[in-house]
Amino acid sequence: MARNPERRTALVDAAIDVLALEGARGLTFRAVDAQAGVPAGTASNYFASRDDLLTQAGRHIHVRMTPDPAEVAEALRPGPSRALVTGLMRWLVERMEKERNGYLALLELRLEATRRPALRAELTEALQAVLDANIRFHLDSGMPGDAETVRLLYVSMTGLLIEHLTLPGLLGEDTTARLVDALVERIVPAE
Repeated sequence: MARNPERRTALVDAAIDVLALEGARGLTFRAVDAQAGVPAGTASNYFASRDDLLTQAGRHIHVRMTPDPAEVAEALRPGPSRALVTGLMRWLVERMEKERNGYLALLELRLEATRRPALRAELTEALQAVLDANIRFHLDSGMPGDAETVRLLYVSMTGLLIEHLTLPGLLGEDTTARLVDALVERIVPAE
């Protein structure tokens, strides 16, 4: 296997884009090579199999979708409150709109994980780590609510993002913002 870490990351990013654009069935080494703009056969030098490529994409996808720590620090400046949670959830929607391919690829990976136990284990571990980090972040920053508050926000925002990014006309653009506000108001306790 080839050892150039930058090239490997570029290929995994290309795989994520292929998943978003073509679905799991369209994820081939040839499609990844084309998306990455590298010579044919390059991806097969970095990944032992298609399963390996899927697993690597599952490991990397949250790295790609995680905001810069400086942006997080700036977003937290107003201090912990329900209003700040609302702002953070709105920011989440904005970030996922900008990283639409990453989010759609994550949905493809979730579906593929129902058929591939190794991918399921990898994705479960990655998502559990993200959820645990979000819970710690929420509690450590003094936001109103508890771990269950974060879990409820997680499942609610996941559903909202699925609808917003896959069938945007279903909820409507202005409805999405109102729903974010309503979710936070109903889930996060008043200060």
